[in-house]
Amino acid sequence: MGNGTGGRETEAFIRSLPVPGGIPVVLVNESGASVYSASKAAREEFPDHDVTVRGAVSIGRRLMDPLAELVKIDPKSIGVGQYQHDVDQPALKRSLDDVVVSCVNAVGVEVNTASAQLLTYVSGLGPQLAANILAYRNENGPFSSREGLKKVPRLGPKAFEQAAGFLRIQGGKNPLDASAVHPESYPVVQAMAVDLGCTVEDLMREETLRKQIDPSRYVTEKTGLPTLNDILKELAKPGRDPRQEFEGFRFAEGIEKIEDLKLGMKLDGIVTNVTAFGAFVDIGVHQDGLVHVSQLSDHFVKNPHQVVKVQQKVKVTVLSVDLERKRISLSLKKEPGKGKEESKGAGKSPKEKPPARQEKKASEPFNSPFAKAFRREK
Repeated sequence: MGNGTGGRETEAFIRSLPVPGGIPVVLVNESGASVYSASKAAREEFPDHDVTVRGAVSIGRRLMDPLAELVKIDPKSIGVGQYQHDVDQPALKRSLDDVVVSCVNAVGVEVNTASAQLLTYVSGLGPQLAANILAYRNENGPFSSREGLKKVPRLGPKAFEQAAGFLRIQGGKNPLDASAVHPESYPVVQAMAVDLGCTVEDLMREETLRKQIDPSRYVTEKTGLPTLNDILKELAKPGRDPRQEFEGFRFAEGIEKIEDLKLGMKLDGIVTNVTAFGAFVDIGVHQDGLVHVSQLSDHFVKNPHQVVKVQQKVKVTVLSVDLERKRISLSLKKEPGKGKEESKGAGKSPKEKPPARQEKKASEPFNSPFAKAFRREK
């Protein structure tokens, strides 16, 4: 369920029901879900449903595959930084698109289930070719091999060369189609299998066979040693998703609004944004708390991005709560109050005593004849 208004209350209600223990209850970040539900892409996918149903489906898909769902909305809709509205907007869009392209290509795309929006970000493709792939797939059924992509209208040799390595086909005719190995390198893998007297499937399955391969034997003008090493790594884990495994997260029970917070509380949270002056952390009270840069670590921090990142799970301590202005101050230090006490007493030694005050002698008038005469009379 979404983490927006009423999310924590809904979570508590669901947990109170006799739900089987094997079914996890997860709060999902719903930033930008309303943008998608009213978009053209959502209307095309669900023409017979209203925005509430589209938004609910989008939230569920975010849990299944966040990347495939988030590419359907403008990255600026999910909040990308402290000054996103102050910088040059076309330049910001280009930079964000480059990041999305990099992420999509690093993960890879299952061509038989991908949406047009996801295919658009694959290198070598674009909106038009993505739409053509989708139309060809709907008309002729799922692709059985990467070679089948060459039949898509307007998908020429250059586009195929750029995109093929990032497109995956699970359960296809060639097992290498499910990996990141480019079709240009298929003959090299097949040569390795022939030399070992096995099939490509055996080579991908048996580690002992892969250890017998000497990559330097297969170096050519087109295929260098670094590429061969990458191929061997890919054969060990074909089609591996580089993203981290999903871990369930749960906010503290009974802490659902800002009034429930008490000073000194230790709470689990998720970093939602990182700025130059610190990081914002969601602790489940519908108001993110601020961890100032001075409270990010027990040591000096120059750049907050080197310490925390968005969506990182952290353990925070509540330093202060301003109910009137709805501001929450948090700390990531192990002992938040200790540093202040030490800094106040820094440079002082308890054994050292201040030097004793010396009594000042009465000053005599400088070059006074009356004083000299007075002393002689005495």
